[in-house]
Amino acid sequence: MGGIILKSSKIKKIFLILGILSLAVVFTGCGKKTSASSVKHITYWHVNAQTQGGATVDELVKKFNSTHKNIKVTAKYNPDMYKGLMQNLQSAQASGKVPDVVQVGWAYDNYFASNFKYLTPTDAAKNFDGNSKFIDSSFTKKTLSFAKDSNGKLVGLPYSLSTPVLFINKDILNKYGVQENSLTTWEGVKEASKRIYDQSGKYGLYIQEPGDTWAQQAIMLSNGAKIQKNGKADFASSNGVNAYKYYQEMVSEKLALHTPWAQGIDSFVKGDVAMAFTTIAQASHIKESASFNAAAIVAPHFKEYKTVVPVGGSMLAITAQDSEQQKAAWKFEKWMYSAESAVTWSKGTGYLPATQAALKSNDFKDYTNANPMLKPAVKTLDNAVPWTSFPKKGLQAEQTMIDARDKILSGSDISSTLKAAQDKINAQQE
Repeated sequence: MGGIILKSSKIKKIFLILGILSLAVVFTGCGKKTSASSVKHITYWHVNAQTQGGATVDELVKKFNSTHKNIKVTAKYNPDMYKGLMQNLQSAQASGKVPDVVQVGWAYDNYFASNFKYLTPTDAAKNFDGNSKFIDSSFTKKTLSFAKDSNGKLVGLPYSLSTPVLFINKDILNKYGVQENSLTTWEGVKEASKRIYDQSGKYGLYIQEPGDTWAQQAIMLSNGAKIQKNGKADFASSNGVNAYKYYQEMVSEKLALHTPWAQGIDSFVKGDVAMAFTTIAQASHIKESASFNAAAIVAPHFKEYKTVVPVGGSMLAITAQDSEQQKAAWKFEKWMYSAESAVTWSKGTGYLPATQAALKSNDFKDYTNANPMLKPAVKTLDNAVPWTSFPKKGLQAEQTMIDARDKILSGSDISSTLKAAQDKINAQQE
């Protein structure tokens, strides 16, 4: 009888020990699960192809992930520039699976604000920092104005700034006796292009043609035209028509190349075109790829007017809907705006950094001194105006202007084509 009691006691002890061990395993497993679930996964949508900063996006994201163990960022490239990203975001919002941070081009500022759910930088700073010091100390009032909608509300934070510049192949210009100081006006560019074409058969000029009309708007603005007035499209004026007349004649006379953006830049880099009117964000690609002596000068203007350009580039906006996701997105954004990150971005693209700390840093000053192609863009920022942004049917408005551009460059009547495009956009805004 006593032996049986002893065995029973041992069995109870064994079960007790096993129970404790089981609990330890359970709690250990729970600990691992909690640790894993504490990592916030956020998605960053951008428009940067490999020839325009894609590699630098990957570099920055990789560095952020290695220094922030509780946040993992996945970058996703969206083709067809800002229009393509807006179209994809439209679909994502309809499905309820939106990214957390998006790169929004200035042309879609009002459209984004009117059609998507997002957290303003002001609210993000209030919710997660308790103050607006980061915003107030990082950006000038003018720079912040680019990221405000028509109601004056800050939609995102300025991320990249650009202006169009005239990239030049100095070897071709020198060979055919073209002086750089003759290229300050569009009339001078046309004369140079004719000289180059007559002597070599090469195109003198390429004007970028991506999925937007940023460069074409710069040409119209530098001829005294307005793109919009009091919220309405206003580019079909005589000044706008004359700017496009210049452009159409350049193409029809084979002085300017008419082709999609990637092919046009490739033609310039190969030395088949003497000048390229495009974003400063192409500076790094041109420097690395061109075998000739390349340089950049300030965007031209027509003789009776001054250089006026729409600011290019983008802002970063938070589209995350969950509070914890928003907090992680805000942390990622702030890191992207550190002077070191911003200058890395500038070096990898040619874009100008948007923060005061980065612009004033010795690192950026050394970079611009070593890369003088950026200096005309920095200088032109003083003459930059907000890129036209229509609140209603923004995607359709931009596509209408793109269609008008392509029709005109294919030979259609300029005045009626611009008027029809203007009327269509204004009907959409009512």
